[in-house]
Amino acid sequence: MKNTVFNGFEIVQDLIKLRWIPEILKSIDMENHRYTDILNSIPYMSHTELNRKLALLLDKKVIIKKDIEENNYYELEDFGKDLIHIFYHLEDLEEKYFKIS
Repeated sequence: MKNTVFNGFEIVQDLIKLRWIPEILKSIDMENHRYTDILNSIPYMSHTELNRKLALLLDKKVIIKKDIEENNYYELEDFGKDLIHIFYHLEDLEEKYFKIS
C-alpha cells in the first residue's frame, strides 16, 4: 500500500512540473473543449507539443476525449478536476506571497 501512495504522489508531482500541463487543464476548465480552442487559447504552444501533452493527460486519466460531430472534445476527469484545483491554489499562493508591487 505504501508503495502505491508513493507512486501516486510521483505521478501528481510529475504532472505539476511539466510545461504546458497547467495551461492545458486551465483552458479545458475555461470551456475550451475542442482541440483548436485549446491550442488557440495558449500562446506559443505548437501542435506537436499539444498533441504530446494531450496524449500524456489521456494516458494518466486526467482528461477524457470524446468525438462529437467529427471534433475531438476534451473534458476533465475527476483527477483533472483535482489537479486544476491544485493549480488554482498555487496561483493564489503566488499572488498572496510573491506578488511584486
